[in-house]
Amino acid sequence: MLMRLLIADDHELLRDTLGSFLAQQKDIEAVTVGNITEAQQMIATNDPFDLVLLDYGMPGMEALDGLQTILALQDAPAVVLISGMAPHDVVERALRMGIRGFLHKSMPAASLVNALRFMALGERFVPVDFMIGQTAAHSHDAPPPAPTPAKSELAQSLTPREAEVLQALCQGLTNKEIARELGLTEPTIKLHVKTLYRRLGVSNRTQAAMVAQSKGLR
Repeated sequence: MLMRLLIADDHELLRDTLGSFLAQQKDIEAVTVGNITEAQQMIATNDPFDLVLLDYGMPGMEALDGLQTILALQDAPAVVLISGMAPHDVVERALRMGIRGFLHKSMPAASLVNALRFMALGERFVPVDFMIGQTAAHSHDAPPPAPTPAKSELAQSLTPREAEVLQALCQGLTNKEIARELGLTEPTIKLHVKTLYRRLGVSNRTQAAMVAQSKGLR
């Protein structure tokens, strides 16, 4: 199925490079613009886009005001924030506003494409390395930290697909086995697993299963 993307970024070189790279993907059609006003016009006058990539620092964004104008449009498309400089608190606020995910401009090209396909399926994505920032990753041998969210809050924070993947993790299935069970690709499952680790505050499958059990999610 063809994925239609709108890329809004004021850096012409980056915009053209990213657009050209994505155009090489047989399942992606990319359109590019240079500011929020052009993005609004493109959304209003074209067939629906599956995802809209908005550069955090481009003209018209005014912090996150420009993002709000896109999200407020009638039948607003799913929006992804992309930046090489957005602070953690800005990304977290954008997520609360309703964006589908965040992409860092330093991401490898293949990872970026996989993340786009992941979000086009309706899932949320934020790079794990960005979210943990300078905090040291938990040791694989250490017990999982005491989870703080209430059971209902944690359960509600998971999408139906994330819940399915978590259940499969608790059953000891490999990524390949989970992909086969759910009819998805293995890279998509890997992204789900990374997202689950971040949401649960763990660093491996055993810890994820332990947290799931303690919260009654398995």
